[in-house]
Amino acid sequence: MPTLVHEFAWPDRVVIGTIGVPGARTFYLQVRTGKQIVSIALEKQQSAELAEKIDDILDQLGTIEGNPFSVPAGTPVELVDNDQLETVEEQFRTGAMSLGWDPATAQIVIEAYPIIEIDADTGEIPDVDDAEVPEMLLVRMPVGTARAFAKRTREIVGAGRPACPLCGYPVDPEGHVCTLPEA
Repeated sequence: MPTLVHEFAWPDRVVIGTIGVPGARTFYLQVRTGKQIVSIALEKQQSAELAEKIDDILDQLGTIEGNPFSVPAGTPVELVDNDQLETVEEQFRTGAMSLGWDPATAQIVIEAYPIIEIDADTGEIPDVDDAEVPEMLLVRMPVGTARAFAKRTREIVGAGRPACPLCGYPVDPEGHVCTLPEA
């Protein structure tokens, strides 16, 4: 069965956002071109890693003599997007992701695939219903948009629960009890 590819070559908007309160947030990668919008759920750590790796790629590209891809060192002000997520209808929960660079179009490329359920008893992938079509998200974004995406994502990830100064674990709004390591 062919894979349904949700492809965005030059998206109008691509952001990470959340729904819920710190400690119980769901992270979404949301992409829109015109009226086509796709939202996929992902983990906080996946979001953080994605932002870090995008910045790593852009930083490396920016060191190439003459900066031929016009990679901005910082986030272009005109590309800052602090708006909330648009209406979220989760397409799938992300399992595997890949990140790459397309020098032909000077774009960062993100591929996201859904979590594949594996039978705990057999270790095999169960038969997929005929109605269930395998799918993926493919996003291509220019360097300025990618830099703004990474910045916003770091801010969203960092806006969670504060860390306890003693144990380093997150502090819930109701309070926190930690056990200090024994000396």
